[in-house]
Amino acid sequence: MTKSIEIPDCYYPKEPSLVCPSSSTPRHTLYLSNLDDQKFLRFSIKYLYAYKKAVGWEALRTSLSKVLVDYYPLAGRVRTSAEDGEKLEVDCNGEGALLAEGYVDLTVEKFLEGSRRPNRSWRKLLYKVEAQSFVAVPPLIVQMTHLSCGGMILCTAINHCLCDGIGTAQFLHAWALITSKPNANLPTNPFHGRHILKPRDPPQIAFSHPEFSRPLPQVGPDSDYITQILLSQPLVPVSLTFTTSHILHLKQQCVPSLKCTSFEVLASHVWRAWIKSLDPPASLHIKLLFSMNMRQRLKPELPSGYYGNGFVLACAETSAEELIASNPHYSVKLVQEAKERLNDDYVRSMIDLLDARKVKPELSSSLVISPWTKLGLEDLDFGEGRPLHMGPLASEIYCLFLPVIGDLQAFTVLMSIPQAVADRFQHYCTKDLDDEEENGIKEDGGRGYA
Repeated sequence: MTKSIEIPDCYYPKEPSLVCPSSSTPRHTLYLSNLDDQKFLRFSIKYLYAYKKAVGWEALRTSLSKVLVDYYPLAGRVRTSAEDGEKLEVDCNGEGALLAEGYVDLTVEKFLEGSRRPNRSWRKLLYKVEAQSFVAVPPLIVQMTHLSCGGMILCTAINHCLCDGIGTAQFLHAWALITSKPNANLPTNPFHGRHILKPRDPPQIAFSHPEFSRPLPQVGPDSDYITQILLSQPLVPVSLTFTTSHILHLKQQCVPSLKCTSFEVLASHVWRAWIKSLDPPASLHIKLLFSMNMRQRLKPELPSGYYGNGFVLACAETSAEELIASNPHYSVKLVQEAKERLNDDYVRSMIDLLDARKVKPELSSSLVISPWTKLGLEDLDFGEGRPLHMGPLASEIYCLFLPVIGDLQAFTVLMSIPQAVADRFQHYCTKDLDDEEENGIKEDGGRGYA
């Protein structure tokens, strides 16, 4: 089992500074769609990259200033609307992104030894802004940390209300390109407008939207069974890597009667393992929520370069008894049906619902999966080579599907699990596969908080 690495304190030779766009940018208020302005998205997506060789500080700063000309809302400030005190918008005022430079007595090799399990000490690698609310924090915060071996760790925090995973990847690749090739043209120009996702007047809510609603029959002491477990004991990060052969093994349990994607089969497999490890009452109504990119499913499609939130949560639901007792074919089919429901009519209905009722996803008995694969996040090259590590700054209660550097078809599953069931979760994730030593599955449960 890989040990967790405690990050030493960072030394900051100077105060962090604001990096403004290098030339004039439009000054206006950017409307945020109802997909952007969901309360459960009011946090920052935090990435951590480790590189063998550091990029020059001034080159990084200069290129950030340049790329912010195109991505100027990230240099603005989020605020509440004067017309609606709950709705957020972006004041595109060019105030700047926050950039910090730090030093830490750590080598990249030492970091990689414990990189499979984030812990609380990793948060030292991203400058903490003291603010009274999420709204007061700059939409983009970056810290470049010099390592004692000549490498670097680059951490970014990007406001989720401005970007989804695809949008953050688009921005980061643009920044990396301008760093390595200062005169290059961006491969994709960002599209800023969000009005294409405005709600209809009058609203037309044509679906029940189970991703937001609590099942009506679910009442009594067992209805919050999973929530009580998650809140009653410490959570520990669990990291499991599924190679191409593991994914193929899972798919073979469904063929020939059912063809499925790698995501569909792994999502259903992890969901089943999660429920088995938590052992809820058989009658408990449970859900799997997972993000789906809707850019090409909408009519018309979202414009090329759209970097706002273009995803919605798909919802598969059943009872704990049905999920556990049935074969894998059943849960994979639930995931597929959840995806198939998502079309233009469904998303427009969801946007109207968010405007009318200010609902939030129903999480009391839900596993949430956010896939970070297929975005090219692991290929981010600022001019000194691709990263040796890419992942989140912290492990959360929701589940991440992370890319595996060097294996495009593999997945690393990372999530935080109640300490008492962490070993059971790992067991159920791996028991249907071959022996761990033979198939090479990598696991790390650990006991560190993240």
